[in-house]
Amino acid sequence: MYLSPHVPYQLVNCIKGLLTDIGTEELAHWEIVGTMIYKLVKGVPAQQLREAGLGAYFAEHDRAVYPADAAGVPWTAAYIQSQGDPVADLHEDLAAEQKARATYERLIQLTDDPGVKDTLRFLREREVVHFQRFGEALNDVQAVLDSKKYY
Repeated sequence: MYLSPHVPYQLVNCIKGLLTDIGTEELAHWEIVGTMIYKLVKGVPAQQLREAGLGAYFAEHDRAVYPADAAGVPWTAAYIQSQGDPVADLHEDLAAEQKARATYERLIQLTDDPGVKDTLRFLREREVVHFQRFGEALNDVQAVLDSKKYY
């Protein structure tokens, strides 16, 4: 993350640590979701997958976990937004966390499986925590950028 030379070194390291921690946890979320999907479709007959609207997915990937959205569009690094401006980037991070939270809430509404609901609730809660932490980082950055500079 680039911050102006006037931003204290400790703050830069703190925010870099925060971004690393959240990024690592987001990769773990992928693993959790992938494992949940794998367990849900393991052993399900192809005909049943087709009837559930997963025929095209099955034809392409069998029961392998392949990161894609609900419409089958594969995940791409193009989804990651970065401007190089800490304020803009942190706002983008805040928005991404809210979008993830909203998606988990809708997924919770689509299932009646208690284990799936519990897993999705856990993931939703983590998105809320990430949102809060990004907000704290944004406040810290803005406070430094808005502070009077002495040379």
